[in-house]
Amino acid sequence: MKNWNVRKVVVSREDMPEEHRLKQSLSWPHLVALGVGAIVGTGILTLIGVGAGKAGPAVILSFAIAGIICAAAALAYAEVATMIPAAGSAYTYSYYTFGELIAWMIGVALILEYTLVVSAVAVGWSGYAAGFLQWIHLGLPNALIQGPELGGVINLPAIFIIWVVAGLLIAGTRESATLNAILVVIKMAALALFIAVALPVFNADHFHPFMPFGFPKTGASGSEVGVMAAAAIIFFAFYGFDAIATAAEEAKNPSRDLAIGIVGSMVVCVVIYMIVAAAAIGAVAYTGFKDSAEPLALILRTIGQPWAAGVLGASAVIALPTVILAFFYGQSRIFFTVARDGLLPQTLARVSARGTPVRITVFTAIVTSVFAGLIPLAKIAALANAGTLAAFVAVCAAMLVLRQREPNRERKFRAPLPWVVGLVGILGCLYLFYSLPRQTQLFFVGAQVIGVILYFIYGHGAADRARAKSGA
Repeated sequence: MKNWNVRKVVVSREDMPEEHRLKQSLSWPHLVALGVGAIVGTGILTLIGVGAGKAGPAVILSFAIAGIICAAAALAYAEVATMIPAAGSAYTYSYYTFGELIAWMIGVALILEYTLVVSAVAVGWSGYAAGFLQWIHLGLPNALIQGPELGGVINLPAIFIIWVVAGLLIAGTRESATLNAILVVIKMAALALFIAVALPVFNADHFHPFMPFGFPKTGASGSEVGVMAAAAIIFFAFYGFDAIATAAEEAKNPSRDLAIGIVGSMVVCVVIYMIVAAAAIGAVAYTGFKDSAEPLALILRTIGQPWAAGVLGASAVIALPTVILAFFYGQSRIFFTVARDGLLPQTLARVSARGTPVRITVFTAIVTSVFAGLIPLAKIAALANAGTLAAFVAVCAAMLVLRQREPNRERKFRAPLPWVVGLVGILGCLYLFYSLPRQTQLFFVGAQVIGVILYFIYGHGAADRARAKSGA
């Protein structure tokens, strides 16, 4: 592929038509809050129980491994994002570095990731919301809070929260980011409360045996255990930071703010997860909460603190939408960029008078509502990890390729020890993909095969045609 096709994808802001230009309204505190809002949420509130069931007390090690791999990917993201400050995250970076076909495949992976994450978190929020409504005697019938596979008809609360978030994003990026920052504070206060209440009953005996199921993935398909099997699932709890990269065009000072937002939010969240996991296992043996859908609240009730469990549950209902907001934002911006490149209808890539992409936001809400309204959480959570791992591999590889191809280009942020960071990110993500359930792996490969077929039917050369039409 000619260099023009690879590199012309990153059009300067000044060369874009006004109708395709996003408003620059975000500073680094907004980006850090966006990242923390995406990372700290459903994962630590629910997946710590799943991870403990697969790894025992060694789930702490699983968190550490997933965190290290994500930290490597975060550094690669920070470097590449400041070199290519355009919306689209790994899709745009892949287009710039590897060309249209690879970008299309990564775009498929990202769309799969973000759609499933938004849907999964909406379903998780629906569970908390349904319990809260029942507590205040306004409970909905089961047919309206569960999808068909669980005996219901449709999950209305999940669809409701998706459209609330869509409305916030349509209202304006800065306004929704400010609200997100407020909700992040509430969520962090709830986790601080959990730690403060759980630590006084810490019992070191709960950490023996530390690794009851071993380190690598073992067991039958669908019931895999081991430290890496747990890491492959709770990886879901870490990867929200890449949503920040999709904000590149809307950052006031992207060369500085993206690096601070990505790396800063990652460091904060790794520390939080390790402390919460240690406090949880120290308070109650992992067998006591491994199968719970609300493990932290269960732990607080088990140690005789129901009031704290109630506060934690209420904060989840209030603050979990921050995760939906961050990923919905990222999903809409990826759709926006793919449409602007001509790989989706370009009419979707128009912004309103407020500088927000209303059409693509509504389109995203429709797609995610279908998943959230009809499919149970267990069917969609693990699959999101596969798409994310593919995107992370692409970004780490892009960083290394650009170091070789454009060694003298200015980099506002440079990852330390780039070959160590890049290889840890690539090999670590591949090992996590290997550790995913076999069914998840097969589904992801099938989605990519379908994506490649669609590319050769429709997408091949679409971006060139779109640029020729717009005169870029």
